[in-house]
Amino acid sequence: MSAGVAGRPRPDDGRMDTTLRIAQQPEADALLARSPLALLVGMLLDQQVPMEWAFTGPYTIARRMGGDDLDAHAIAARDPEDFAALMSEKPAVHRYPGSMARRVQELCRHLVETYDGDAAAVWRDAGSGAELLRRLNALPGYGRQKSQVLVALLGKRFGVRPEGWREAAGPYGEEGARRSAADVTGPESLAEVRAVKQEAKRAAKAARSAKAAGAGGTGRPDTDPAAGHPRQP
Repeated sequence: MSAGVAGRPRPDDGRMDTTLRIAQQPEADALLARSPLALLVGMLLDQQVPMEWAFTGPYTIARRMGGDDLDAHAIAARDPEDFAALMSEKPAVHRYPGSMARRVQELCRHLVETYDGDAAAVWRDAGSGAELLRRLNALPGYGRQKSQVLVALLGKRFGVRPEGWREAAGPYGEEGARRSAADVTGPESLAEVRAVKQEAKRAAKAARSAKAAGAGGTGRPDTDPAAGHPRQP
């Protein structure tokens, strides 16, 4: 067993072995590839900021906490104001570091209480894609869409493929898709994913405008109830 950030042993079977190009930064991508908790935190941060910024976040947090990996126990036990300050230090880990610091700590507390801090246990023995999706959807800060993206990412990049995983991932599980972090293998595919996301946002905005015009109102922006900011898929 190897030692965790706070001196606790990490289960060897919780570590992963693959190559990622999501953060577009070698050290950050290496951490995502070997650390289940870093992957969960990066996925949590992937909202309202460019994908590379979000997935570099776990590496930045680990460095600022003085380690080479994240530790759910250490993050969960950290003073909330201190952790928010760590997230806010320039360059900030996220556009909204205060609200995201709270979400990261809530995620880590859930992992400590439910899985003894072992992030890989979320998917290690999931008997089906549907069960894996339910487990992810139960994580603080994870909605259905984010959970489906991670099901797809685990299946496509890490070989975590319980029966029915593609169906559980929905459109993100499709072979050859360019919809999410699950499909990023380098700068070219990242640009393709970004273009698809931007087109989806334009289509959604047009649909909202048409609905508002038909109702004779101005419409109400879709907001993130936890952060109070416009939600971006």
